[in-house]
Amino acid sequence: MNDIIQKFRVKGESVHCSRFGCGHINETYLVTCDSGLTYILQKINKSIFTRPDALMENISAITLFLAQRSEDSRSSMHLVPTRDDGFFHVDADGEYWRMYDFVRSTVCLQKAETAKDFYYSGLAFGKFQGQLADFPAQTLHEPIADFHNTRTRFAQLHAALEKNFEGRKALCQKEIDFALTLEQEAGTIVDKLASGELPLRVTHNDTKLNNILFDYDSRTPLCIIDLDTIMPGSSLYDFGDSIRFGASTAAEDEKDLDKVWCDMELFRTYTQGFLEGCGGNLTDLEVEMLPMGAKLMTLECGVRFLTDYLNGDTYFRTHYEGQNLDRCRTQFKLVADMESKWEEMKRIVKECE
Repeated sequence: MNDIIQKFRVKGESVHCSRFGCGHINETYLVTCDSGLTYILQKINKSIFTRPDALMENISAITLFLAQRSEDSRSSMHLVPTRDDGFFHVDADGEYWRMYDFVRSTVCLQKAETAKDFYYSGLAFGKFQGQLADFPAQTLHEPIADFHNTRTRFAQLHAALEKNFEGRKALCQKEIDFALTLEQEAGTIVDKLASGELPLRVTHNDTKLNNILFDYDSRTPLCIIDLDTIMPGSSLYDFGDSIRFGASTAAEDEKDLDKVWCDMELFRTYTQGFLEGCGGNLTDLEVEMLPMGAKLMTLECGVRFLTDYLNGDTYFRTHYEGQNLDRCRTQFKLVADMESKWEEMKRIVKECE
C-alpha cells in the first residue's frame, strides 16, 4: 500500500495504514504519516462507477469551488494532488485511487439520535445547495446515467413487466397498479427541468446523515462528504430523498405497513433546516414543489424496488425472498400517506419559508 501512498503529495512518510469507516462501495483507508498528519485513501469501485475519471473531474471541480468560498478549511473536502499534479492515480492493475486530507476533530453519526440531528442534516444539505447555487451544474458529468430520471425508471418497470421473471407479476399486481396510476405525475420534475421552469442544480444524491461530518465539540454540521454521486439535477431530489428515509417511521423493509407513515414533525424539522441552509437561493417554484420532491423520490425508490423484484432481485442486495417487494410496499405506503397529508405538507413548507 505504501507505493500507492507515495504517489500522492503527503507530508512525511507513512507509518500506519488501516481500513476505515463503514462504507460498502469504495475501499477506504486511514493513512497516518510521521509528520502527524492523517489522510483518507480510497480505491474507487469501478463496477459501480464505470467512469472514474469523469467522477473525479466532478469532485475536483466541486471541492475547489467550495474551498474558495469557505472560511473554515474543515467545511469542505480537500483532494491531495498526486506527485504529477493530478487528482487521482491509476495503478498497474488499472485501479483508480484518490486521497483526501483527513478532516480533524469531527464525528460521523450513523443515525439521528435526536430531532435536532435531523434538523442539522437539513441545514447541512441546504447549505450545500446554497454554496453551490452559482456553480455551473451543466458542466458536471453523470456518474450514473438517468439516476433520477423517473420516466426512464418507469420504462424499466414496463420492461420488467413484459419479461415477468418466474411469473412474479401475479404476486404484486396491487403494487403494479398503484405505480402505474402515478406514472404521468412521476415525470413532473424531469419535465420542468427540461422546460427550464426548474433550474439545474448540483445535487448530492446520497443525503444520508452519515455523509455529514459534525464538529466533535459543538455537534454542529461542518462538511458534506461522499461526493461520488454528485451530478446535475434538481434540489428537489436531495430534499425529497432525505424526507423519504429520514421522516419515515419504520424500517425500509417493514412488513407491518400500519407502522409506516411520514412523520409531519420530522418533515417540518428537516424543512426548517433545509430552507435555512439554502439561504434564499431556491426559486419560489422550488420551494413550492418541496412536497412533490418528497413524494416523487419516494415513488421512484418504490418503483426501483418493484422493478428489481420483478427482474429477480438482480440489483439491490436482499437477505430473504421477497425483501424487495417489502421495500416497495413501504415506499408506496409512504407515498399514499403523503398524498393524504398533502395540504398539511404544503402548509408546513409555507410556515418554514
